[in-house]
Amino acid sequence: MTYALSTKAPQAPGIARNNSSRLVGLIIALVVLVVIALISIAVGSRDISLMTIWNALWSFDINNDEHVMIRELRLPRTLVAIIVGPALGLCGALIQAFTRNPLADPGILGVNAGASFAVTVGVGVFGIGTALGYIWFALIGAALITILVYMLGSIGAGAASPVKLTLAGVAIGALLGGMTSAITLANRSTFDDLRFWGVGSVAGRQLDVVVAFTPFIVIGIVIAFAASRQLNALALGDELATSLGVKINHIRVWVIIAVTLLAGTATALAGPIGFVGLMVPHVVRWFTGPDQRWIMAYTTIVSAILLVVSDVIGRIILPNGELRVGLVTAIVGAPVLIILARRKSVSGL
Repeated sequence: MTYALSTKAPQAPGIARNNSSRLVGLIIALVVLVVIALISIAVGSRDISLMTIWNALWSFDINNDEHVMIRELRLPRTLVAIIVGPALGLCGALIQAFTRNPLADPGILGVNAGASFAVTVGVGVFGIGTALGYIWFALIGAALITILVYMLGSIGAGAASPVKLTLAGVAIGALLGGMTSAITLANRSTFDDLRFWGVGSVAGRQLDVVVAFTPFIVIGIVIAFAASRQLNALALGDELATSLGVKINHIRVWVIIAVTLLAGTATALAGPIGFVGLMVPHVVRWFTGPDQRWIMAYTTIVSAILLVVSDVIGRIILPNGELRVGLVTAIVGAPVLIILARRKSVSGL
């Protein structure tokens, strides 16, 4: 009976008052994601009909320019957005629950900066020129910075507090950001290679790269969902969670592994995209309440929707080019977070 109590989320306001309404909302979100994905493939510099998309997927004709465009350009970038979005969103949800800090996300805690710096070193120092080559740099950088920030936040009396973790993450992120800029400015070829990647972009990836990166994100997602029940108990505080049977050190190790896989892979694949991990868990918490199981389920879908929509907006907002998805999420995210900050019931965990 003690364990059953430990896995229940505390009751708190949410638009969805029961699991049935939450499930209905999740199904609706999935349908929206499918529709948005089709729009992403159809909309661009040249609009493509749904029938042409169907034929390109199931009856591919290499001599058809639209088929080639779908297979080589639009389908891969849509898939990148669909897998990177959940990775960033879940990473933010994990970090917020792990640190009990509603302002935490991979950017604020320096995880993205660590992955970006490691990739920059891989490209500028070791001459790595492909995404499949520098994914390992991104994973190592994300893991080291996650551990370093947590260690710095644990210095002094008491356990790691949200304030100390945030301060340590911001400081480390600023330092690594400066070092990354120094390397790119000192090496012109590095700057050219990382120019679009550095602002966050889902374009330019081939299907084989997407397939190679997907298992890392899937493993991270599985770990995140497996840890969600224990994170509900962790929200009550370390001492109470321990008394209820939760192994705090074990859950922290698994969260760090999940954050490393999700943030590192997403950064290697699409660059350092901000606001997704901070904004989406806040938005879904308003609907689901504090249960981490539902928060992570909704975050997975809503993050994918947000990134695909942002990519479509970036494609059509400029008449003679496109706005990179990382810039669009920043433009959209800032006002949304201002609105959320004014809602006290959403700002807390």
